[in-house]
Amino acid sequence: MKPLRIGTRGSALALWQANHFRDALQKTCGLDAQIVVIKTSGDQNVAVPAQQIGVIGIFTKELEDSLLDGRADLAVHSMKDVPTEFSGVCRIATVFKREDPRDALVSVRGETLARLPHGARIGTSSLRRASQLRAFRPDFQIAELRGNVDTRLRKVAAGEYDAIVLAKAGVDRLGLSSRITEVLSPEVMLPAVGQGALGVEFCEPRREEFKVLDILMDQDTMRAVKAERALLAEVQGGCRLPLGAWARVAGGAMVLDACVLSEDGAQAIRWRAEKVCNSAADAENLGREVAAELLLAGADRLLQMVGRSVGQA
Repeated sequence: MKPLRIGTRGSALALWQANHFRDALQKTCGLDAQIVVIKTSGDQNVAVPAQQIGVIGIFTKELEDSLLDGRADLAVHSMKDVPTEFSGVCRIATVFKREDPRDALVSVRGETLARLPHGARIGTSSLRRASQLRAFRPDFQIAELRGNVDTRLRKVAAGEYDAIVLAKAGVDRLGLSSRITEVLSPEVMLPAVGQGALGVEFCEPRREEFKVLDILMDQDTMRAVKAERALLAEVQGGCRLPLGAWARVAGGAMVLDACVLSEDGAQAIRWRAEKVCNSAADAENLGREVAAELLLAGADRLLQMVGRSVGQA
């Protein structure tokens, strides 16, 4: 049998994730695999703000294309990059236990978020992060920052920013945790949907062939991501809108925190719900219930305001 081909982006983090998956396939499933690097729209347009690229799934579309045209058998994604309106011809399985989903601050002089100087310049390309930063401290100057983890860390070390915010999981996976100044509390910065979780995509006709992936699935992680993605789909949000969510199992039940903010952070709607979720369907129902509460409280108005602003940018 030929080795399976795993499609991945070419960044150091993406390669770490793909190799981690390849090793698990060999050790746990007895399957050999090789890595195939695929360039994505997000990688090819690092100087362009994400909202201006005009491609849904800027880090996933070309990987999916590689499955459809036979260049790869499987593709590895960070679940936070996977659009809610997912492919009709492919399927995705959440694999492994989720890494810490929180965001992390890296500052030039070692200050925490609260102790950064007035008007500090903070780098991020995420409206979710920008809005929550402005809600915490309206004086912050938010500056566009794209590129892989190494690039971002190099830019803050060079003094181009006073601080940057990025996913803790990515920094940890690259063995760079010592660079983190502060792990941001979810009360200050709720993470992106799916942050810290990995997914593996395959073509629907090969579903039976890849049922072996079930061995690698962590049920709590799978249900948490299902709840968050159901919430996101229900409010019609996306990676370009300021919505944060974090689902996790605590005390035998699933707890889901979510927030929607205005772009300037001045308005925020938050909701928490708790429910025993014994299946993926239960988790998705919890996500939809929280979405309904957010919408009832006016989240749709905030998202429409942000959507108009992004469209005019």
